[in-house]
Amino acid sequence: MMRPARALLPLLLLPVLLTGCDADKNGGTAADSADLDAAARVWGVAPELVYVTRVSGYTVFQQSVGEYDDEFVAAYRSEKRATKFGLFVGRGTLTAESCPKQPLGEVSDRQVTCERDGDAWYRKAGGSHEYAVPDDGVVIHLIADADKVDRAILRRAAEAVHRPDDTELAALLPTTDGADT
Repeated sequence: MMRPARALLPLLLLPVLLTGCDADKNGGTAADSADLDAAARVWGVAPELVYVTRVSGYTVFQQSVGEYDDEFVAAYRSEKRATKFGLFVGRGTLTAESCPKQPLGEVSDRQVTCERDGDAWYRKAGGSHEYAVPDDGVVIHLIADADKVDRAILRRAAEAVHRPDDTELAALLPTTDGADT
């Protein structure tokens, strides 16, 4: 398994579980369901589609966070180099049969190759590659230009995918400093 097992939650958190939030796969506590619901409404996505990841040297680009084609999307950019990868979360499943039939991002006219890697799929098409992680009726896609972001970085991102905690959720939201934009 690519991610550690989920921690058991006390019965007091049962309402959170029923609204689609649970302990993240890295052992922290998921964001408060009311906060997650409010943020998801701002972005125009369902709360169950909001995921984040952690990769050393990469941070989320706040202006990229939102909805695209009924999916949650966020871009992560390198702190030192001009590289980035995208995180896309949509409803669906991914199996050995369906994997090569599903387009890889915007690359819809190229043959998609699929390789099972733990709980995820490593996929390539054209000059793009990704890790696709199925989780509870959603698929999390971590996609990048193969010439700019290597497979090891995408794999680390896939291993670290989880539901956001309160701090991570706050980092996704635009900052407000009281000034007009």
